Parts: sequence; structure tokens; C-alpha cells
Amino acid sequence: METADLLVIGAGQAGLATAHLAAGLGRRPLVLDAAAGPGGSWPSYYDSLTLFSPARFSSLPGFPFPGDPQRYPRRDEVVDYLAAYTSRLAADVRFASPVEQVLPDGDGFRVTTAGGAVVTARTVVAATGGFRAPYRPPLPGLGDFTGTVLHSAQYRDPAPFAGARVLVVGGGNSAVQIAVELAAVARVSLTTRGPLRFQPQHLLGRDFHWWLHHTGLDTASLGPRLIKGSVAVIDDGRYRAAIRAGRPDHRPCPARLDGDRAWWPDGSSERVDVVLLATGYRPHLPFLREAGALDAAGAPRHDGGVSTTVPGLGYVGLERQRSFASATLRGVGRDAAHVLGVLRRRAARPAAARR
Repeated sequence: METADLLVIGAGQAGLATAHLAAGLGRRPLVLDAAAGPGGSWPSYYDSLTLFSPARFSSLPGFPFPGDPQRYPRRDEVVDYLAAYTSRLAADVRFASPVEQVLPDGDGFRVTTAGGAVVTARTVVAATGGFRAPYRPPLPGLGDFTGTVLHSAQYRDPAPFAGARVLVVGGGNSAVQIAVELAAVARVSLTTRGPLRFQPQHLLGRDFHWWLHHTGLDTASLGPRLIKGSVAVIDDGRYRAAIRAGRPDHRPCPARLDGDRAWWPDGSSERVDVVLLATGYRPHLPFLREAGALDAAGAPRHDGGVSTTVPGLGYVGLERQRSFASATLRGVGRDAAHVLGVLRRRAARPAAARR
């Protein structure tokens, strides 16, 4: 059995930021990650993925993103950045160490890995983020669709879809980016439940994220309605122009799928080869299932990243955890600092006051 001062689960952007800030506070973090190597979720994203925020606003604490600060880094650049960040970290980072179970144990936790190792820790931060479980919406007939159903988590590049009839479901940044890319080789419809919303990439000569940063909107606390609200697609003009040109076209979601056909709200139908769900993700925290930390749907019970049911447990990297930037490279550091601060203050209280 091993003892850790602070155990961080996940060595992606959220876990790395947490470990870096914890080390700066004099903590000795142990970081466990299921992956074989660094990069978090980034190596599994589609090949052409490009950040919508410039490099200068895409850094973790203590290590600016290298290169031209005005450029928009691609997926592989982010992977390389996270690998470099890991190598500089003053923490014990262990890959191929999936956590199987976290249980409260006295004033701390007993953590078991899939390999049978046991670690006890006073504090645990679950930093696996909110992008581990692809979300499949309950589209009528989807379960019986005889074509190919994919989630954007399985999409890599457009080559396998040449000549196909493809429906992309979703209205976020990734959905639009993938649909426009696919439209170069396939007949594509981007389908959404409501209207598409666009946010210009630049305003008065400045990137949109510059305005978010300097107005404080990027870090503003979110109320319940804003937390659940939709996010506009950030566009430099290319995506809106492509959709206006019908490459891809934009339609409402199908009324239903039946066999290999999509039936549209106007009563017409057509044969479809592929339904690609760019419908986001949900948190996936099975190691906390028996800890009393999750609600009936498996979502963490928390307030700003601090568990409301299990003392000493925190979260970093959840989507819209405290702000619009919470699940981004630029936002996880602020949330990590907040969570570590709250957990540290609570741990300093007498045991009776913590209950």
C-alpha cells in the first residue's frame, strides 16, 4: 500500500494543471492516468481539429504555449504541448494506471487501480474531465438504423466517407467543422434542433477571446440558465459561407429514421448512409460509483468543482464547471486553483467542523 498527499486522477490538461498548482503549494501530488502516454483525450480527436482560441489564450499555468501566440494550434501541437508540460511537472505521473475504485476511508480515501495497487490519500481530485463518454441523443429510430452510426469521437478524416450521404447531428464547433470538412467529399446535411448561432472570430481587429479575457466574461460565474445554454459557433467566415452555399446544407433533425432512410419533418424521405453524432460528451466517473459522490445519472454532485457529498473530493475539467472556459486549456488552471484552495481550507478545519 502506498500513501499520497494528494491523488489526482487523470493526466490530461485538467490533471496536469491541478498537479502543477498543487506542487506550487507545497503538496506532493501523485497523478494516475489510464492512457499509455501523455496528451489526455487530445490524441483521439479528429485529425484536422484546430483550436478556436489563439495560442496565447491556450496555455496551462506556468508554461506558455510555444510559437506564434496569434496562431490557432492544431490537435497534434496540443498533444506535443501536453507531453512537454508533463515532462516539466514536479509531480509523480504514472500512465497505464487506470483507477478502478475510490472509497472514503477515515479522514481520506482508499484508491484501487485496475492492476490491484492500493493508494491512500487525504485528498482526491478527479480530473478526467467531461469528455470521456460520447453522448448519443434519443433520435427516433436511431437504434434500428441500418446504415452506419458514428459519434464524432470515432471520426478521424473524411476519406472513408467519399461519395456517401451523411447526416451530421449537432450545432457546436466540432459539428460544424466536421460537416464542412466532409462536404468536400460527400453529400452532407448538418442537422440541428434549433437555429445555428455564429460568433465572429474577430471583433474590431481582435480575436473574440481577447474580448472575453479583457471584459472578464471568460471567467464570469455561470448561473443555471447560462450553464445549460447553447454556445455559438466561432467562425472566421468560412463556415457560415460554406453552409450558405449548401456545402453542407442545414436542416432540422429528421423526424425519424427508418431502416436506411431519414424522414424529414415535411414528410419527405431519402436514403442515408451515415449518421454522425457530433453531440458532445458526458462525465464518466465509474470509479466514484460507490463513494456517494454521484447522482442517479452518474453526474458528480458538486459546487464549483468541490464535492457536496464527499469531504476532500474535488473535480477539475468538467464542462462549464465554473465558467464557459472551465473545460478548456485556458480555463482549467483557474478552476484547479479554486478547487485546491477550497479543499485546503476545509482540510485545515477541525474534523468535527468538516462533517
